[in-house]
Amino acid sequence: MGLFSATEVDTNEIARRYAALLLDGEEVLIAFKTVRDIAFLTDRRLCLVNIQGWVGKKVAIQSIPYRSITRFSLETAGTFDLEADMVFWLTGTTQPLEIKIGRGSNLAMIQQVLARGILR
Repeated sequence: MGLFSATEVDTNEIARRYAALLLDGEEVLIAFKTVRDIAFLTDRRLCLVNIQGWVGKKVAIQSIPYRSITRFSLETAGTFDLEADMVFWLTGTTQPLEIKIGRGSNLAMIQQVLARGILR
């Protein structure tokens, strides 16, 4: 997801901005943003928003339901690391999906959201 690590952003802002993508009653639980791209976890799925092109008019949105995530891992930032890692293994893919997130991200909350969505 982009060249830079993502930092946590206000979930209300993301819910307003992407309201048209959300189902009735779907709630944005945690969200991350790089310079341009956005990733957010709802109570039902993982969404990746990839802003493309020089002016950002082209947008690719990927919606991954939790049932498609076979496993995940979270790795905290080490002493010399600037970011933590979220890694997802998806049904039907050979390579995992990796998202780098900022050092101060709430990994315990991310773990809870993913566990609730995937382990139901």
